[in-house]
Amino acid sequence: MRKNIGVKPLMFPQPVLIIATYDEDGKPNAMNAAWGGTAGVDKIMIHMSHHKTTDNILLKKAFTVSFGDAAHMLACDYVGIVSANKEPRKMEKAGFTTTKSAFVDAPMINELPLTLECEFVEILGENNYLGRIVNISAEESILGEDGAVSLEKFFPLIFDSAHYGYYRFGEKVGQAFEDGKKLY
Repeated sequence: MRKNIGVKPLMFPQPVLIIATYDEDGKPNAMNAAWGGTAGVDKIMIHMSHHKTTDNILLKKAFTVSFGDAAHMLACDYVGIVSANKEPRKMEKAGFTTTKSAFVDAPMINELPLTLECEFVEILGENNYLGRIVNISAEESILGEDGAVSLEKFFPLIFDSAHYGYYRFGEKVGQAFEDGKKLY
């Protein structure tokens, strides 16, 4: 039997996205964005209300998106609950250091091993920031033998919007575009 539970922002798995930007003085900032995902092969859309980060995106026309991981859960949560407008040492307190992207005018967070480097495209609807992914940077430690990100080596955080929990990604249970052929 099914039960109606109303309208809630449930989409599983929901990655923990850490958006990083530079301000007008070149100081790095980051925030945790709960609502976002790919919008095509080279696009990403993130829903963000007004923050210092969104001001920086409009100023610099660039941002990076790093995926929070289990090893940095505390820091990822911290940058989501503390405003850079109120805490000038936000990045330092989170333990995050940065390197300037070679592709866009935005910082990459050194501690997070997977980063999308994005050019700002436009705001769609109400607070939906669309970016074009111009490069993906990954630490070699999370790559498989084929050179792609391996979820057996990288453990991204998943946000549970129903219970406000963070979870670690689970095990592989099948092969996409292959296992379903067994039903032919």
